[in-house]
Order: sequence, then structure tokens, then C-alpha cells
Amino acid sequence: MQNARPPKQPQPDSPHTDLGNGLRRILAPNPSPMTLHGTNSYLVGTGEVALIDPGPNIAAHATALQSALHKGERISHILVTHSHLDHSPLARPLAEFYGAKIYAYGPATAGRSPQMQALADAGLIAGGEGIDATFTPDVSLADGDTLAHGDWSLTALHTPGHLSNHLCFASGTTLFSGDHVMGWASSLVSPPDGDMAAYMASTRRLAAQNWQVIHAGHGDPITDPVARLAFLLRHREQRETEILAQLAHGPSTVQTLTQTLYTDTPPALHPAAQRNVLAHLLDLVQQGRVTARPAPGFSARYSLA
Repeated sequence: MQNARPPKQPQPDSPHTDLGNGLRRILAPNPSPMTLHGTNSYLVGTGEVALIDPGPNIAAHATALQSALHKGERISHILVTHSHLDHSPLARPLAEFYGAKIYAYGPATAGRSPQMQALADAGLIAGGEGIDATFTPDVSLADGDTLAHGDWSLTALHTPGHLSNHLCFASGTTLFSGDHVMGWASSLVSPPDGDMAAYMASTRRLAAQNWQVIHAGHGDPITDPVARLAFLLRHREQRETEILAQLAHGPSTVQTLTQTLYTDTPPALHPAAQRNVLAHLLDLVQQGRVTARPAPGFSARYSLA
């Protein structure tokens, strides 16, 4: 989550923001270079409400979520966009407390492409926010499944890329985008759990729809979804072009390409940047435009095909 940054977003004055029409955003106290001010959890509806992305298992955040409920309300459904440690661990404790069920696409490896599964089998380990390897939903949602209860309705959209089990949730022309689309930075794509080919396909799918507002897993609401989605696609396409241009000068490595291309990125974020470069290279290998010797991975030397 560390590329394509727009102007700095100010720290919210309060962890609890009323967004109107029963929608409430509760900010988890887990700020970091990867999470900005922290993870956004959303309460949707009134009465028996849906919770999107319960967040990290922090007692203060659980208390804040409970405090954001109105008198007589309870959390009846818990929806998880993806199983990173800053989004899913509080799901099970809250499910047990409220007697609610957890809904998600599946465990952390659900939805992996054959290419990414082969890399995982060969020993490639992901890096980034950290995987919640123990996460398992009570109910698995397929692409297009709709949950409706009381005064709210949410439709699951499978959007792999940032993570293979990533879902966005649509409510009319409002999209809850998890970490797939954010206003403060572009998403980290960290193989084998992240997949650049899938990320681009998912983003193009979202860009073809008429969203009015996007509520992301981190940062402020995105009030111009058309422009943001178009920018994110251009950013990735430009990065791909830059990688190919560097390889036109001769074979190179993930590390060298990162140092060359991410000159404006703080060194502390270079490990994550390397993950994005690797994701692009793996996509280019899959397209047949780049070769890897001896085999795709961090230690390979990459050349134009």
C-alpha cells in the first residue's frame, strides 16, 4: 500500500465518523506505514447491522465498535474483505460475542491462481501486512452473492489481486473496497498471495461500473471513483512500461529494478516496493513478454522475451 500517493490525508479528529444513512466508520488504533491512520471498520444499516472488516484483534477497537452501536442495535453479520492481520482477526471474537456469522470468500489461500500456487509450492513466501492464516469464514461468499437483512443489502464482488480471497461489497452505487482501491496509496501486490494479473483484471472490472463513492479499508472516502480507478490503472500500466524499458537495456533483478524505479520512495518501503516489482515481472512472464532465469522468483534474472 505504498505507491501512487495523493496529498497527505489528515488524521481524523475522532475514531468514530457518522457517514449518514446508518453508515458509520470506526477507525482502529493501528496506524503504520502500511495502514495510514489505521484500519476502517464500517457498520452498515440500523437495528441488526452488518460489520464490514472488524479489523485487528485490539480490545480498544472492539469497545469502540460496541460504542458506535445505537441503543438496541447488535451486529448480526460480519463481512471480511480479506484475511490480512489488519482486517480479519477481530471477526471471531465479535462473532462469538454477538452470536453472528462471519462471511468472506474463503481462507487466505482461496482463489489463488495456478501460477501463484506453483510459486507458493516452490517456497515463495509473501511479505507485507501479514496473513491471518487461521482465518476461516462461517459462510463462503461467491462472486455476485447478496446478503440482505433489515434495511441493508450488500453484494460480494470477488476482486483478487491484493489478496486472492479479496472481496469488495457493493450497496447500490456505493462500494466498500477493502484494500483493493484506496485514496491515499495504491495497493500492495505481494506474490504469491498477491497477483498483478488478477489485480488489473479486478480493477478494470470495477472501473466499468458507475460508483458514486468508494469507502476504502484505509483513508478517506473516494468521492471521484472514476478518476481514482483510472489513475490506478494508468499507474500500474506506467510501471509495467518502465520495467520493460529498463529490461531493454539488458537483464536485471528485482532489487536493481526497484532501486532504479522507486527513487522517490523511502528506503524503509523498498521491501514492499520489491514485492510490487516482482508482481509485475511475474505477470509479464505469464504474458510471455519476459523470461526468468533460472525460474521466476526474487533471485531470478529477468530479460525481455
